[in-house]
Amino acid sequence: MNEQIKNAESKMEKCIKSLEHEFSTIRAGRANPAVLDKVLVDYYGTPTPVQQMAAISVVEARNLLIQPWDASQLKAIEKAIINSDIGITPTNDGKALRLAFPQPTEDRRKELVKQIKKFGEEAKVTLRNVRRDTLEKFKTMKKNSEITEDDMKGLEKDIQKLTDKFCDTVDSTVADKEKEIMSI
Repeated sequence: MNEQIKNAESKMEKCIKSLEHEFSTIRAGRANPAVLDKVLVDYYGTPTPVQQMAAISVVEARNLLIQPWDASQLKAIEKAIINSDIGITPTNDGKALRLAFPQPTEDRRKELVKQIKKFGEEAKVTLRNVRRDTLEKFKTMKKNSEITEDDMKGLEKDIQKLTDKFCDTVDSTVADKEKEIMSI
């Protein structure tokens, strides 16, 4: 029984980590190397993440510097960034690429907040699905007479408390990210 709850807690923690990673890839006006996480470069026929091909550093609050380890791949990295959905055109100085993050407009910030809230709702749905699956396992155990009715009630309360705790974490994470975006 405790194993089931620990398993559910582990899945819920993974959900929160996934949400935080998703938030880190959202471009909110500040330079953040995580926006390049989904950018793949065609490196001799193999899609390769930019992080594996170049040193990426934040030089100023709104500027990223991408220095490829193999200078011949500068054009390929530039092309991959242009073709990606991050919406920034890199500046090529022959040795490195620079990404200047523009200040988002009020409309763009509101759009980002909507996107963040959507991710938060999806995370809550995932948490509730974990709760439902765990409760189904408890019901099966009760049906097979592995646990009593009283055990079942206690376990339902425990899994509900756990779900509420993680839903509160999602709400606070969404609120923090919203505050960060709107305060730019």
